[in-house]
Amino acid sequence: MARDANGLLILNNDECVKLLNEHPVHVGRVAMVIDGYPLVLPVNYRIDHGTVVFRTTIGTKLDAATRGAPLAFEVDDLDANWEEGWSVVVQGRGEEVVNPADVARLQRLPIHPWGSAEASRYVRIRPDKVTGRRIA
Repeated sequence: MARDANGLLILNNDECVKLLNEHPVHVGRVAMVIDGYPLVLPVNYRIDHGTVVFRTTIGTKLDAATRGAPLAFEVDDLDANWEEGWSVVVQGRGEEVVNPADVARLQRLPIHPWGSAEASRYVRIRPDKVTGRRIA
């Protein structure tokens, strides 16, 4: 397996997708640029047909998605005692899911936002690039 300049193992796309699917808490961070500054916000997510999906309400994340802004999504897991872990980053464009059949399917997924029970809108990030690293 290849290593990056820091000695971390480089994960291939299949390994990255597997980690995203199997992450036990399904919490990640979505990053966007707002008014020229980076902003990173936590979200509960699921993988749906190779895309990252999360629920939200009217506001920053939905605004970024509906204008097709580039987004980054990151998930990691770390065991500090063993100095082991991994990180996966998905880069792509956001879009609101509006097709009624797609929304109905997503409503059956266990995506449970912590902050607002009113988070009834779905955002999808279609990956342009998926990268991952493992500390081992």
